[in-house]
Amino acid sequence: MEAYLLDWVNLLLRWVHVITAIAWIGSSFYFVFLDNNLQKPNSPDLLEKGVDGAMWAIHGGGFYNPQKYMVAPKKIHTKLHWFYWESYSTWISGFALFTVMYLWNASTYLIDKSLMDWSPAVAITAALSFFVVFWFVYDAICRVFGFRKNGELIVAALMLCVVAFASWLACQLFAGRAAFLLVGAMIATAMSANVFVWIIPGQRKVVAAMTSGEKYDAMALAIHGKRGKQRSVHNTYFTLPVIFAMLSNHYSFLYTHPQRWLILFVMMFAGALIRQFFVQRHGYHLGRARNPWPFAAVGVVLIVAVIVAMAPWGAKSVAKNEPSQAATFVQVKSVIDQHCLSCHGAQVQMKNVRLDTPANIKLNAQNVYQQVSVTQQMPMNNATGMTPEERQLVASWYLAGAKVEP
Repeated sequence: MEAYLLDWVNLLLRWVHVITAIAWIGSSFYFVFLDNNLQKPNSPDLLEKGVDGAMWAIHGGGFYNPQKYMVAPKKIHTKLHWFYWESYSTWISGFALFTVMYLWNASTYLIDKSLMDWSPAVAITAALSFFVVFWFVYDAICRVFGFRKNGELIVAALMLCVVAFASWLACQLFAGRAAFLLVGAMIATAMSANVFVWIIPGQRKVVAAMTSGEKYDAMALAIHGKRGKQRSVHNTYFTLPVIFAMLSNHYSFLYTHPQRWLILFVMMFAGALIRQFFVQRHGYHLGRARNPWPFAAVGVVLIVAVIVAMAPWGAKSVAKNEPSQAATFVQVKSVIDQHCLSCHGAQVQMKNVRLDTPANIKLNAQNVYQQVSVTQQMPMNNATGMTPEERQLVASWYLAGAKVEP
């Protein structure tokens, strides 16, 4: 029953997490789009009001005219909408999902004893330290170098080194699937911390000064806008790397590869380059940026290079086994009893899958074949040491009809 309820909690949290992430990323992409498309107005009334950029857009049958004020307008006539709950909700739901799936079941999902044979408590502490340490390192780099000459290039170079090291270290300490997710969650935590620590507090100070009724120094307040813009831009570059890290933990051929940390880093770097292309594309059309196509080209080349480098040249697929090579059900049941029943037996049914009787094995034959022989995701982290020969045996049995008769 516990495993069944955890599966429902996992599903519902994942659902909420995806919805809130769509809202956060969507608003982030939209505002980056606005920044790159707003044009200095020529209208005297807009200039008098302090409008620095404006544009016209059409959507859903209506016309929209967003305007940007560099510090703050003299007066806000309607309710002021704050964009922060999208970020907080995404992080809270994501961390809850990470807790339920990886921390609650640390010995199964987080720990790979062939890498580090440590206790769940120590592994959990080490995993959580990635979130904290990465944020402080990233924040320190931004504070020290962010506003210097060529500061953004320095920050980008240093953060590439930090992310590469974190990817390598995570893959040395944790199970591959957990390591990929951990690196993505680590960066996502910094994204949400940017909103919580710098962007929203800075905006609150600007609004407080503007609504106080007292005279305020617009130039002194400009630092909050400058810092908020800096961290917001960083967040948009982090977005595609984080999404890749989150999705990739569902593909075992990535996180089981001997050079998995390098694959993770290169794919995330390619995502950041492709995001740079989209950020600069509209600015280029308006004559405000250099041609962004090289960023997209390099990103695509890196992805293709990873695909080619990982290709199993000359390897034979289990799907091409001939039925004449089929294993007997007795052989397959022996493999299942040895490697699967601890999680899919009478006492525990992870994912509501039970394999302790011939009827249940027959019912779940396709799932067993896919998870054991095709994707090779099970057993989790290959904790029970299933051999390639045993995986081949399951494949040949399934492809010959998955018969359970003696």
